[in-house]
Amino acid sequence: MLDQAAPDFTLPATSDQTLSLSALQGKKVVLYFYPKDSTPGCTTESQQFRDLHPEFLAADTVVLGISRDSIKSHENFRTKQALPFDLVSDPDETACTLFGVMKMKNMYGKQVRGIERSTFVIDAAGVLRREWRGVKVPGHAQEVLDYTKTL
Repeated sequence: MLDQAAPDFTLPATSDQTLSLSALQGKKVVLYFYPKDSTPGCTTESQQFRDLHPEFLAADTVVLGISRDSIKSHENFRTKQALPFDLVSDPDETACTLFGVMKMKNMYGKQVRGIERSTFVIDAAGVLRREWRGVKVPGHAQEVLDYTKTL
């Protein structure tokens, strides 16, 4: 998938909108897939993207968080964490499947299917330039920001 056109999708997002990836051409896009709103790791990751958001804007980059949570859950999470970017709801795993982030994971000794924390950077021409899979949260948002500045 790297160095090819990013797969397009159209999904509901916060701010009462429907978002298409193709409509964002002309800007760099960071898509970060995360397992669940308001869980410790996802909250920390979102806060780090929030805190660096002015620098992402300065780098002409749109940041979008994606999970299977509902718009209602996303709106609550976004408000509670004061996130300045939109969250995309993917309950049918449309984007999750396109980007291959659904994995079997162990949770409390049980096998469950869930989102593997992953981030993708798409350049202004709509080409997928970088991916991180199995992301560890500490320092990740900064690493993504540093990369977007090189594009």
